Amino acid sequence: MRLNLRRTLAVGAALALVGVLTPAAAAFSADDDRSCNDLMGDDAPAFIVCRWLAKPDEAYDIVKFWGANDNANLKAATPADGQFIDCSAPGSSCPQLEGDGTVGDENTPIPDGGDSDGAPECESGQECSVGGYEEGGDGTESAPEQSSGLKPTGTGQATTQATQSTQAAQPAAATVPTQQEVATAAQSPVGQVVTTAKGTGLRVWIDTELADDWKAGAQNFAAAVKRVAALAARPEVAGIRFSSQLGYDTTFKTDDEVLAFVTAASSALRQAVPGKRLGVHTVVPELACGGNEACKTAMRTRYPLLAPERVESHLISGRIDQLSLDNGLTYGGYTTWKITAEQAQANQWIQVRARAWDALGQITAEDTSLVGKVTAAHAARVSKPVLEGSAQQVNLWTRVQDAKGTVTRLTAWDELKKLAPIQRRMAAVYTPATPEVDVASDLKKIAEAFGQVYLTVV
Repeated sequence: MRLNLRRTLAVGAALALVGVLTPAAAAFSADDDRSCNDLMGDDAPAFIVCRWLAKPDEAYDIVKFWGANDNANLKAATPADGQFIDCSAPGSSCPQLEGDGTVGDENTPIPDGGDSDGAPECESGQECSVGGYEEGGDGTESAPEQSSGLKPTGTGQATTQATQSTQAAQPAAATVPTQQEVATAAQSPVGQVVTTAKGTGLRVWIDTELADDWKAGAQNFAAAVKRVAALAARPEVAGIRFSSQLGYDTTFKTDDEVLAFVTAASSALRQAVPGKRLGVHTVVPELACGGNEACKTAMRTRYPLLAPERVESHLISGRIDQLSLDNGLTYGGYTTWKITAEQAQANQWIQVRARAWDALGQITAEDTSLVGKVTAAHAARVSKPVLEGSAQQVNLWTRVQDAKGTVTRLTAWDELKKLAPIQRRMAAVYTPATPEVDVASDLKKIAEAFGQVYLTVV
């Protein structure tokens, strides 16, 4: 294997810069007061040692030296004379490469017949190098990250097809809105709702659904992302929730589809509106089972896309910043195992705390049950996940329409106003296209009990 002199010098310079010494250099520094070995972990390799180039108490003096008198010393500094040897000068002695006796430095051309790609020369008929296209090499999909806790869900062919599907679903056109497009969106009906909501003191999120647009193809997806980004680009908007009932409804059939969609949406939105928080809404039925193994097995079988580790993977990877967990399934969904609604909800949030999901992102409890006739006790119960430290926010729907078209509305306004100490952690999910009175009046009423509003837009 040929040794590249440029790389050798670069490695040496890097070691000197960070204060790491090789064993030979360290052999004479056992009692060196500049040693910083005590800062390294117990698992540090024995051949790596640490030495201060400038001790902490010296660093301040160095800064003062260069910064004194309006950086006078820094301005007057000039590059140091380099120590170079001209190998062609009389009396100069330069190292020679073994074998042919030629002088070599970093600019020495490759010998005749040499291969410029740096691959080792192989014996005839033997494979002694790789081209970077094997698994884990450049250009191909490697195994899942260890931190995700996920295992491949299909054959290699299925995984490859999922990867191709992900790539095909990436926006074909630019999704970053122009300043003119942002200004135009601000004057649209929804844009004016954002302005009105901000005027009431509410923190604003854009609540939309991008799953259908993603499944419709790259052009539709790019257009939808750009439309949402134009609304969300304004400083009044804190974040975007880009999917609801993720993995629970019938939009997606496989884990690979869910992963491909969330990855594509997260990537496109982070590029289009950097700095905005991203969230999704879903439910994890298994959590409410608590320690009932029969219940957990049944829920995992019934909802295969909603296993806790799969939902958690979106938080671990950073694809989303906020996860809204629905309480709806806990109301009557576990009677088969003699688990009451109250027990199911308690089980769910105990599991959330135990998994420390709040360390990975913001966890929100979502509830649609405060519509119609509601008791004061029930209204108080919605705040329990926040008061107990399981969730950082509670989302409540102001309007619910069932499959038959029947609409029920939020009625527990007086009870919710009693939760004033956590008002900033209370968010209303509101659809401005179907106002109760008018948008301005609705938002003013929402601001009396809530600190945030999710504006549902199509």
